[in-house]
Amino acid sequence: MGSPVKIPFHSFIKIDRRKKDAIYLQIVYQFINAVKSNLLEDGDQLPGSRKIAKELQVHRKTIVAALEELQEQGWVKTLPNIGVFVKNPELSPEQVQKNKAFQPPPEIAKFHFRKEFILDSPLEENLEELYFTDGTPDYRIIKAAELVRFYTSVLRRKKQSEALPNTIEGSLFFSDQLSYYLNLTRGFHLSRNFLLSIAGLEKVLSILSRLLINTGDIVLVEELSYFLPNMIFNQAGAKMKTIPVDEKGMDIDYIKNHFKPGEIRLLYINTNCQYPTTASLSETRKTQLLSLAEQYDFIVIEDDTDFEFSTVKNKKESLFRKNGGNRVIYVGAFGRFLNTDFQMNFLIAPKDLLQEGAKYLNIFGKPDLMMEKALGELIYQGDIHRYQRKSKKVIAERKEMFARLLNIHFKNKITYTIPLSGLAFWIQFKDFFSLTDLQKKAKEKGLFIPSICLYQNKKVSALRLGFAHLDQQEMEEAVQLLNEVYCEIMD
Repeated sequence: MGSPVKIPFHSFIKIDRRKKDAIYLQIVYQFINAVKSNLLEDGDQLPGSRKIAKELQVHRKTIVAALEELQEQGWVKTLPNIGVFVKNPELSPEQVQKNKAFQPPPEIAKFHFRKEFILDSPLEENLEELYFTDGTPDYRIIKAAELVRFYTSVLRRKKQSEALPNTIEGSLFFSDQLSYYLNLTRGFHLSRNFLLSIAGLEKVLSILSRLLINTGDIVLVEELSYFLPNMIFNQAGAKMKTIPVDEKGMDIDYIKNHFKPGEIRLLYINTNCQYPTTASLSETRKTQLLSLAEQYDFIVIEDDTDFEFSTVKNKKESLFRKNGGNRVIYVGAFGRFLNTDFQMNFLIAPKDLLQEGAKYLNIFGKPDLMMEKALGELIYQGDIHRYQRKSKKVIAERKEMFARLLNIHFKNKITYTIPLSGLAFWIQFKDFFSLTDLQKKAKEKGLFIPSICLYQNKKVSALRLGFAHLDQQEMEEAVQLLNEVYCEIMD
């Protein structure tokens, strides 16, 4: 038993204040996982409760309660006047001695390896109870317990003889149900043969980059665009070129005037809700883009992952529906208004491309077969429509409320348009000031604004602010605090 462990607690304990679980129990669960995974080893001395509380930014009483629970369960032991030590009740005495002899690897590798700084995530850790996002749903709307019953019912019914083969194509039942759902909601006419379900947008884009991009290929994105595809395409060796965006979406004429036929490999675009401006590509420009893709011989990746958040009754046609998939690869999402564990992304593309893409699922991780069957049940039993109606109703109400609060607190100070789709507002300030100062002062008042929400250059001084994750009280407090900080800066 030596000096207290030097592993920072915030590296393995992440507190989510939106969860129903008490904070001290969140700490207990994650502490136990850290012991089981050997991040904390049997016999390690823990820092004092005050030091842990300060690091995790919680009250000391919360840490004391967590330590008492851990001691009750046998995961720590307290030696009076000495300290608190990790105790792994799952280890035998022989294993304890073996672990003590084990030498962990050094913090800095003694060999060279490749580092990819372009893949460093711009996402920051949030410790404030009140915060903005770049546009995320409120996972409290659809209760997780309701969703879990679909998964548990699948597990209860599962028998070895009834289990579907664990193929790279995943659950055929889910694929059938998903194609039915997409045909019904998006006006498609396709079978499961043209669908590939993949858990996570980053995996979708990584697979596409491996299939489509060679080093030096020119890839077009919007001038202000989403960091995730940009990083992934960069990693694949693409030469990224940006195209101006206005209120009608991407400027297609700019492409025609600055590039030659055969020069472009692919173009990535969100036609219904451009990130971050929320602009929609006009119908005229959609036609122009499809015509140009044929003429200049390039592929279009259409990101329509915000489709489920559209509050427009008469939805505009996607590029994919107009083109039939001849030039367009469609990237979509299913159940983004559900708990993150119940969400799924998918590709719609020619069958041979999907067959090749499916090979990479063994590398990036295949979707949980039981989860896919549970999602299929959600569609088959019709509950997905009920959940979506409930979610859309709340989103529409909160969107209206957010616009009203902006008018109250920022009248004549900003310009914005109410987004037709998506979960964020694009807010441009009329006065120029430092957005990083705004971010810093807001944090001092207990309001967190992620750096990915800040857009500032010689032309733009804007925020992309998500609204859907905030209930009425949270939203009122957040906008009021934002206004207070703005007024302090402008005084």
